[in-house]
Amino acid sequence: MPNVEPSRAGSVTLPSARADLPNSRTHAKSSGWTRHRPSGLGTATMAAAWPLSAVAGLLPASLSLTLLLATLVSILVLGAAAVFFEHIRKIGCMHSLERSAVSDAFFEDPNSLKKVPCPSVFDPPEKYISLIVPAYNEEHRLPEALRETLNYLKRRSAADKSFSYEVLIVDDGSTDRTSKVAFGFVKQHKIDNVRVLLLGRNHGKGEAVRKGMLHSRGELLLMLDADGATKVTDLEKLEAQVHALAKKAKSRLETSTSSSQNLSDVEIAVFGSRAHLEKQALATRKWYRNFLMKGFHLVVLLTAGPGIKDTQCGFKMFTRAAARKLFTNIRLKRWCFDVELVYLCKCLRIPMVEVSVNWTEIPGSKVRMTSIIHMVFELLLIKVGYGLGIWKIYS
Repeated sequence: MPNVEPSRAGSVTLPSARADLPNSRTHAKSSGWTRHRPSGLGTATMAAAWPLSAVAGLLPASLSLTLLLATLVSILVLGAAAVFFEHIRKIGCMHSLERSAVSDAFFEDPNSLKKVPCPSVFDPPEKYISLIVPAYNEEHRLPEALRETLNYLKRRSAADKSFSYEVLIVDDGSTDRTSKVAFGFVKQHKIDNVRVLLLGRNHGKGEAVRKGMLHSRGELLLMLDADGATKVTDLEKLEAQVHALAKKAKSRLETSTSSSQNLSDVEIAVFGSRAHLEKQALATRKWYRNFLMKGFHLVVLLTAGPGIKDTQCGFKMFTRAAARKLFTNIRLKRWCFDVELVYLCKCLRIPMVEVSVNWTEIPGSKVRMTSIIHMVFELLLIKVGYGLGIWKIYS
């Protein structure tokens, strides 16, 4: 048998293709290696191929199986990575097309049966405040929330003639009577104050909010959930913070114009927060929900950085200028669009502040335990998409 000497590293030194090649059939049999020469195979080819069979003979069966499994796993990982990056690239391409497209959407007026062209966030404001309500299969929870919201807005409008408003309900492809309920409020309050935007199919809460923001008319734009978990009166807390930040910004710029005239031109984001209720939530929730919540908060911190403790509260206010920048850049369509908003605010240097709000858990939440997996996936999209420059941020 050819000499096989162990190296210092513990590996083996294989025989030379020429010096140790057996020269006789007898020597081959005695060494335990059988040499077979197929028809048409030259001596030089055999000399190069023969040591490979020797290597295979030297490897244990378990090691060969390990190498095979490692190869298969590598192929699967590389394939999954290719699909993942292609998914990120497609999101970026679709976003570019949507961003440059001119909207030709219409609101439906159930009173006159006429179509009303959708306004654009790039148009001058026509109202003081717009309330955007994303809704998916909310026929049971939506009526009470809308009644409370509209009663508050009507009272405030009656007390202050300069206070004008609109409520924009975005039906995210509901399969129940959500749109019928929403159109009932349009009939009651007129289309100038209440409008319904139908998306046709379910896209996700993030996309519903984005569409609503892009078709709003207010100087201030407030997103709030359809279940009424946060009292609508708390918008005054967010509104006060917007005016305070706008006043500071204008004093730095040494402008002499009034707050009401230029409020829509200042970039500000104010996030409602339930962070002050965390201790109560930890005491009432089951241990595994608390574990998942803490894990999710850690991943959010690693993705968007510190600054906002409660990214997922559905009560957020933006000035028109801030909404214009944020919602023409946002890409995520489902649960983690809130985290992307925080990330974009930091990248675009839009001032943001967190304000505690009253919040009550309403039965019928759409968030499931399995949604956590999709949330983590979306957070990974943020980190990779923006981190590698695949997603561009337009200022």
